[in-house]
Amino acid sequence: MTAVAIDTSTTTAGRKPRKTRSHKFDNLIGPTEKSVDQKARDALITARIGLVMKHPFFGNLATRLQLVNGDEWLPTAATDGLRMFYNSRFIMQLRPKEVQFLVAHEVMHLVYDHLSRREERNPQIWNIAGDYTINADLKRHRVGEFITSVPCLYEVKYDGKSADEIYDDLMQNAHKIDMDSLIDKLLDDHMDGADDKDNEGDGKPGDKEGKGGRPQMSSEERERVRQEMKQAIISAAQAAGAGNLPAGVARMIDTITNPTLPWRELIETNLTSAIRNDFSWMRVSRRGWDMDAVMPGMMPEPAIDVDIAIDMSGSISAKQAQAFLGEIAGMTDQFPNFVINVLSFDTEVYNPQRYTSDNMDNITEYKPMGGGGTDFMAIWNFLKQEARTPKRLIVFTDGYPCGSWGDEHYCDVTYIIHGTDSITPPFGQYAYLNGKEFN
Repeated sequence: MTAVAIDTSTTTAGRKPRKTRSHKFDNLIGPTEKSVDQKARDALITARIGLVMKHPFFGNLATRLQLVNGDEWLPTAATDGLRMFYNSRFIMQLRPKEVQFLVAHEVMHLVYDHLSRREERNPQIWNIAGDYTINADLKRHRVGEFITSVPCLYEVKYDGKSADEIYDDLMQNAHKIDMDSLIDKLLDDHMDGADDKDNEGDGKPGDKEGKGGRPQMSSEERERVRQEMKQAIISAAQAAGAGNLPAGVARMIDTITNPTLPWRELIETNLTSAIRNDFSWMRVSRRGWDMDAVMPGMMPEPAIDVDIAIDMSGSISAKQAQAFLGEIAGMTDQFPNFVINVLSFDTEVYNPQRYTSDNMDNITEYKPMGGGGTDFMAIWNFLKQEARTPKRLIVFTDGYPCGSWGDEHYCDVTYIIHGTDSITPPFGQYAYLNGKEFN
């Protein structure tokens, strides 16, 4: 992780400013050697396969990241949530199981949201705190092999502690810590956008591959990637099983899906993660170049693609339903394109309507219908009849089904439960909606 200089006022008066980052591996930066890069890529791919087989939570998330060579600007490794950048000569210094540890280390920065949670904290000490907590987690759970081929941060006293707790401890003791020594033990570059303008040879904002230097992302892109990663983390955790997760990860998952999470925030996360991009042969993807293949590229315009089902079993009024849809419409203002399918249901589905950016203003005029019992399977039966699998299904309900909660394996679902905070769905995400909000 890149570390920027600590202001001397935060440590001991009169001490010289700290170096911005470790230069220990600067000799590894240079032109890419194809034979070395191929060996490094093979090592990284093998490491990811090993993680999928033995540590599926880490492996599933690692396979989401595109491997991108960064020999000309990066001394070690880094991730921005979309890609894992690597220095091929650095990778070749590690043993195979240590490469697994490194890949899982990059994944954990995303899992713990270290790239976005720094806020006003000192960047240098926050980076060190993040490495301490991640390395302790991976070492305790025997993910790969703790790295000893190069220096790596670890202290027993920080085992089980969050980056926030470790940061506070480091700040309290900054006056007696050899910070330069700790910087030399950082495993990677922290791409949170804080240091882009301070790095020589930085790529231009549009340089997604980092060919001319350190690649950059806009704040909007960073937030979009962050929300998409939240959904990926939940899915990977569900697939791996709670017993296979580090305690810190389990706490983080609980935070994301905690029923006290504000429902508006949860819905906004769902909308952002439901963005789809259309494929087009007009814009050819570079991903197939190294495979001697031509693949369709992504059209640049993002579109919200989500289904909303409103439980009209009797406890939810038409006024409440329309107010809820008004909230959804307001949340979509930041996106240029929409595909939102709305339906109401009780034991059957009624009035399915499709809204796009062209008619979104009419969504608050939607006429909800129903009045009987609550049968969630009516939603899934309708979707299957339509031969359609939504990117994300949001169900607004009172939480009292007459049967099951639906088909757990058909699509991702989020329940917004109105009128009670004592009901927990058996699957999916959920949040509670205070009935007073829509009286």
